[in-house]
Amino acid sequence: MSEEKRLMKGNEAIAEAAIRAGCTAYYGYPITPQNELTAYMARHMLARGRIFIQAESEVAAINMVYGSSAAGARAMTSSSSPGVSLKQEGISYAAGADIPLVLANVVRGGPGLGSIAPSQADYFQSTRGGGHGDYYTIVLAPKSVQEAADLTYLAFDLADTWRIPVILQADGMIGQMMEGVVLPPERDLKSLPKRDWTVGHQAGTSRPARHISSLDLVPENLEAKVKARFQRYEAIKAKEVRYELIGEDADLYMVAYGTSARVCLGAKKLADKAGIKLGLFRPITLWPFPEQVLSRLAERKKPFLTVEMSMGQMVEDVRLSVLGRTPVHFLGHCGGVIPTEEEVFAEAKRILGR
Repeated sequence: MSEEKRLMKGNEAIAEAAIRAGCTAYYGYPITPQNELTAYMARHMLARGRIFIQAESEVAAINMVYGSSAAGARAMTSSSSPGVSLKQEGISYAAGADIPLVLANVVRGGPGLGSIAPSQADYFQSTRGGGHGDYYTIVLAPKSVQEAADLTYLAFDLADTWRIPVILQADGMIGQMMEGVVLPPERDLKSLPKRDWTVGHQAGTSRPARHISSLDLVPENLEAKVKARFQRYEAIKAKEVRYELIGEDADLYMVAYGTSARVCLGAKKLADKAGIKLGLFRPITLWPFPEQVLSRLAERKKPFLTVEMSMGQMVEDVRLSVLGRTPVHFLGHCGGVIPTEEEVFAEAKRILGR
């Protein structure tokens, strides 16, 4: 029997989904607009006998996640944009040591302290690695509270499968809104994937001593490790691309994710009433980006309109996917301003000469 739908805030749905996915250790630090997530974890992780620590800083939190995951825990942290910036060194270390972890970024306006209003301006940070060195993280972008829960649940499995940090990139609107959600089932902790690579010692056991580190001072050895990791990234690109395409037979394709995609769906409804065919291409994995799917769509030679809550970041991946075969237009707002359905529809009509 499936669970009944609950009315939940996005931040709380992310937290509950993480617990049900088998998160056994959470380390956070308060920042708006994700504080409900940390507060929910404080109540419910401890009630289940799991680890919750409000760290002294974002830097401490991400390194606690690193240590717990290396010791075998399904570990998670969360924050909003400036806090995620502080975590980037630790994420780079985790990527370099092949440490699986989950980070939820409930994005706010920037740069700097910016605002506490919703934004999508962390796209470059998450999809390009964010920290120093050659690496990527899987990045999942929900458009609803339901997807925020579902993708959080998925994130833990992806992290374990590929031994990689996974970022749930939810703009502040997704984190703060309330919607109905059917939560995923609770995982039996005994059923979680076995980790045969975690740290250990030989005292009283037959297991070998293990040391997990991102450090390798022999250039040729480090190069070999990084190249092997990039072969894994290619496998991720082949197997883990996720997207949604609505209205393939369209005269113009809107490209958007998260809250911007919801706005574009509203614009599509306005267009349907006016007899104008608009399509929506929504990346769910921001990395790996669905470039091949978008490339095939560009063969129809119809214009693209990328809509973002930023000054234009994902639009660069759209242009790289299209490779000049069709025009790519951009509509964006920043600082916490959200595009409107009417604005997107008006821009689509302008591009189509309507």
